[in-house]
Amino acid sequence: MSIPFAAHIPFVEHLGCKMQRYDSGQSELTLVLKDDVHTNSFGVAHGGVLMTLLDVAMAHAARSLNLHLPNGGPGLVTLEMKTSFMRPGLGTLRAQGSVLHATAKMSFCEGRVLNEAGELCAHATATFKFLRALPVSGRQVRPA
Repeated sequence: MSIPFAAHIPFVEHLGCKMQRYDSGQSELTLVLKDDVHTNSFGVAHGGVLMTLLDVAMAHAARSLNLHLPNGGPGLVTLEMKTSFMRPGLGTLRAQGSVLHATAKMSFCEGRVLNEAGELCAHATATFKFLRALPVSGRQVRPA
């Protein structure tokens, strides 16, 4: 049984990701790969799908630190992410995120994607910044 994501993320919901848990600086989500949606020309998980799983898993691990605050605390954005791919992703994938270190404004996280056999398919580290929600409608891009 899955639980709701911390925030409405249309892209992640469209992919079919299911949140399994996020608490105490840890998270886990799953995705059943579909050949006509999630794969590349080799018939395995597209790297962008794996990176999305890693990003969402690590972000939810970071968000879980603030569940005690009103509305679950501030949102966050990914500042940087480094990913390594070890083996092709097939079948049902499990992404796990964990917080390595956090401050009031930043969270440094690690993530991994495992295949059905529990083998490591991809690994990532990322830095997230906590911030309040910003309105997007009516905003204008300033010239550089």
